[in-house]
Amino acid sequence: MLKDKTIVLGVTGGIAAYKAADIVSRLKKQGAHVHCVMTEGAQAFLTPLTLRTLSGNPVITAMFDEPKQWNVEHVALADKADFFLIAPATANIIGKVANGIADDFLSTTIMATTAQVIFAPAMNVNMYNNPIFQENMAKLKKAGYLFIEPGEGDLACGYKGKGRMAEPEKIVNFLQDLLNRQKDLEGINILVTAGPTREPIDPVRYITNRSSGKMGYSIAERAVKRGACVTLISGPTSLTPPEGVNLIKVETAEEMFSKVKEHYASNQVIIKAAAVSDYRPKFYQEAKIKKSEGDLQIVLGRNPDILNFLGQNKGKRILVGFAAETNDLQVNAQKKITKKNLDFIVANDVTEKGAGFNYDTNKVTLFFPSGEQKNLPLMSKLQVADIILDEVKLLLSNKGVS
Repeated sequence: MLKDKTIVLGVTGGIAAYKAADIVSRLKKQGAHVHCVMTEGAQAFLTPLTLRTLSGNPVITAMFDEPKQWNVEHVALADKADFFLIAPATANIIGKVANGIADDFLSTTIMATTAQVIFAPAMNVNMYNNPIFQENMAKLKKAGYLFIEPGEGDLACGYKGKGRMAEPEKIVNFLQDLLNRQKDLEGINILVTAGPTREPIDPVRYITNRSSGKMGYSIAERAVKRGACVTLISGPTSLTPPEGVNLIKVETAEEMFSKVKEHYASNQVIIKAAAVSDYRPKFYQEAKIKKSEGDLQIVLGRNPDILNFLGQNKGKRILVGFAAETNDLQVNAQKKITKKNLDFIVANDVTEKGAGFNYDTNKVTLFFPSGEQKNLPLMSKLQVADIILDEVKLLLSNKGVS
């Protein structure tokens, strides 16, 4: 239930604005405190009186309305919110926020809040598919804003396609699920590995791979926000570590192996998202290798198999692996589950656009020992992280850990 939670509802100018009344009614029935902000366009479709009556609170309609109390009102409302919902969310408000424009009460308050902001888009199908809008939406998703997917069907403009605002019931359920996720991993220790490793050849050269570390960092970020105590063992990346993690930096596979052995025993969950080099130069050259005539041969030796070690010493821990493949995704992933003793594996085809290295998005399939698989569409890595953590939470619950 959303009892005693403060929801700020922003209503913008679209035909779906009439559904805001139903949203407010449903939120109030769950015991939430609802404060509404309406743009000038929204008032052409719905009266402030309707939302004021349903919410039991004054409705803000303009930046310079006579203040209801002595404070900087947009900041006070921004601070008060547990969730900030914009429904319907037009292309205009999404474009404003994506580009840092704060020229009315609603956009100003969104920019000022530290609460989770959720957009429920509603617009013409061609507007929704417009690359500029898609770019704005992707930019906001990357920054941590959430979107409730619009539905498909007949639109008020006469077109048919994607762009219908999600139904009020779905929107309120989305908030409920979001609330349930908050701090649902409190008391759980999670070890996450991320990024590449670098295996030195000489003082200026090394072997590595194309991993950016974004997937592992996204998992660490979402796990911390959901209340977990997170140790992040990271190879070299250009990423800023999520606030609240215990960050341990390493360079080589052997260093990562050493730190994993040092820390794994104190964690109930291990998520092995790092892309560890399988091989390293067998002989390190103390001085820079000079270019000479002919080819250069470098003998490679096997690096320790960290995931295999964790599988053999798993005990009652949850162990999640990753597989970045270019072919035979299902076959390779299922083999790895068995060989490494995993609870499930997150696999993706890195040749697919938006799902390979350095993207902020990913398209993955979750494979389980039972043979079950869950195919996820292309989404932000933060969204993928939450789905992975949802599966982890379910496994913990099945083992009696709450």
